[in-house]
Order: sequence, then C-alpha cells, then structure tokens
Amino acid sequence: MNMSIRSACFIVCAVLAGAPAGATVYELPTDGGAVIGTDEHIKSTYQDTLLDIARRYSLGYEEIIRANPGTDLWIPGEGKDVLLPGQRILPPGPRDGIVVNIPEHRLYYYPKPKKNEKPVVITFPVSIGKMDWHTPLGQTRVIQKIKHPAWYPPESVRKEHEANGDPLPKVVLAGPDNPLGDYAMRLAVGDGAYMIHGTNNPMAVGMAVTHGCIRMYPEDVASLFPLIPVGTKVYLINEPVKTAFADGKLLLEVHPPVDAQGQSTDPDMQLLSERLDKALGTTTAAIHWDFARQALQAANGMPVIVGLQADLPDAPDAQSPSAVPGSATPGPTADGSTAPESTAPAATNAPAAVAPAAATSPTSGAAPAGQTRAAAPAATSNPTADAPQASGTTPAIAAAPPAQR
Repeated sequence: MNMSIRSACFIVCAVLAGAPAGATVYELPTDGGAVIGTDEHIKSTYQDTLLDIARRYSLGYEEIIRANPGTDLWIPGEGKDVLLPGQRILPPGPRDGIVVNIPEHRLYYYPKPKKNEKPVVITFPVSIGKMDWHTPLGQTRVIQKIKHPAWYPPESVRKEHEANGDPLPKVVLAGPDNPLGDYAMRLAVGDGAYMIHGTNNPMAVGMAVTHGCIRMYPEDVASLFPLIPVGTKVYLINEPVKTAFADGKLLLEVHPPVDAQGQSTDPDMQLLSERLDKALGTTTAAIHWDFARQALQAANGMPVIVGLQADLPDAPDAQSPSAVPGSATPGPTADGSTAPESTAPAATNAPAAVAPAAATSPTSGAAPAGQTRAAAPAATSNPTADAPQASGTTPAIAAAPPAQR
C-alpha cells in the first residue's frame, strides 16, 4: 500500500470514526488543484442490476447510466464490463461546508481538518427537485438535525397526491413508509421547508424526483448526519460545466444543464461554450475544439482531456502533434480515443461500508483544433443559474415554492 493510500485510510478512519455506513473520501490536492479520484472497471455478476452496482459504489442513477450506455439497466449479465465513473472535478467556489451541484446530482462535504490531519472532501450522489418543485440555488445553512423525523406534507403536495389517487395523511410518522428516511437536516431556505434527508426509495437516488429537497441513500445520510454541526454552510449551485488543469492538461467535465424548473435539458452548445469560457477565465489554453465540442455535446459527466495549458514555460507548441490530446500516451478523451493520462488523488472507502444536438462553433472566436486561444469570461444567458465562483461570493437564496420531500 503506497503512502498516499495509507494516509487517506488514516484520514477516513479519523473523519468517519463510528459512522454507520461508508462514504467516498478523497484527500484534497496539495497543489490546490481540483481533480480527484479515478475511474474503475468491474465485472458484473448474474444477480447484479446497474442500480445495485451504483449504490454499492456510491453512484447515482444518472451517473451509472451515462457511463454505461447500451448496458441493460436490470440485467447487465454475468461478466459484463461496467465502468464506475470515479474521477471528478471539484465544483468551483468555497471548499467549505456542504456544496450541492444541482446538474451533477452530487453533494460534496468539506469537513474542517483537525490538527495534523490533511483536508479531505467526502462526496455522495443525491436526488434533486423534479418539475415545478426545483431545488433552490444560493447559500444557506443547516438549522436543525432530526433523527427519525416525521413528515408533514404541505397542502400543495397533499393535493398533488390526491389528484393522482394516492392521498396522504397530514403527518407520516417515522418508519418504512416515511419518505424522509431516518435522518434529516433542515435548511434555512424556504422557511425551513427544504431538507437534506434519506429516503425509502433508494433506487431513485441520482434523479430529479423530489419536491425540492436533497435526497440521499439511507446509508449515506446515516454516515453524513453525525459529521454535520448545526450552522454548517450549504451552497446550492448550478454548474453544468467544470474545468481544471492537471499536470498541464485541461480537463472538461460536462453535465446536462438544468433549466429554471430544475430539470435536466438537452445540451445547449452556445450556453455550455459560454460557461466553458467563463470557467477558464483569463487562462490561456491550447484547446482541441473537436474534443471540446464532443464533450459539450455528450454531457456525460465524465472529465475528458480537451487541451493543454499554454502559458506554462515548458508547454509544447500548440501546433505540434504532441499538443493535441489523443496523440500521445493513454488517457480518456471526449471521443473515446486516448490522450495523456492525468493524475488525481485516489478515493478510499470508509470502514463498515454498507452495500447499499448538432455541434456548432463554440464561440465566434473559437480557434481551430489544436490552436491556442485565450478564453475570455463570458456572461451566461441565464443569470439565475449562476453559481458561486472561485472568489467565494454566493447569491442569497431567492424565494422558492415550499416543499417537504
């Protein structure tokens, strides 16, 4: 076992000591970078479904489906190769408290490191709000922690269920029929109507199915609950496009964008390209636009190499073949070819784990494939979907329809 894995294991034990379930924990890059984790491949067994595998490896519904297109959801088959998408780019903004990236359907928790501990991030898949019940955006905080919560469905939710022939009582007590699960953390937003909580329907984790709340696997919320003090900051952001440099290579991670109703939509190439420019800021990069367009169009949530950092003193000439991703040593690219492999801290598992449309020119100033361009910031066409940037500034949460699940 190498030193980084031993160190990570020590941190996992320290951070999650006594936790009833496992979680995926990563050491934060010491150089301030944003790339963590690695992708893995496993072979399915005859009794596995993709959802079983997703839960076992702390992945959500959409994550496992997008990473394995064409694989049968219910019967992958004995010995089927299954890709576990474990490499991620950390969301922009503060590495403090809880960050939920809505398009990614994923929660990141940054616990405060104790003396002699290295900083880590703990990440979980989550469900978000469905149509007309979107999860709000902005900065809020945890105001209450509840074990074995009762659910008081608001009148609007009761009317919805009654219209569907599934009437609800005014209160659902703790137990197997309670959609909040065994643990809930109430947020300040919406007069306390929104929560991070468990579920009695774990197969739907990773989808947009809630009434605005953030839903977790039962074992994941049981693991997170004891770590979160009341008052913990919570950042709810909308960042479908994330970028990072690793060893001088530009990685791009794209998720289906989320509209004003909180629903995933088809990739809008112009909007996503503007977000790519915004994410890059003033950094000069040699971008292979064919690969970038493919990544923006695919929006499968997996980081791919799309270029090189061009302002490094020893960076290769952008016009040379070696500057084009896919022409050197192995590593993932947007079209499934190979490119220089990037490095990132490996994930470790906490102890006592429970199994649980056509591509267009990105911008009018886009450079041809392999050429260098300075990516200038560009405003998005949907200002309400802006998320906290690296400066740490976050908009206050606007009023949103109340919800309880």
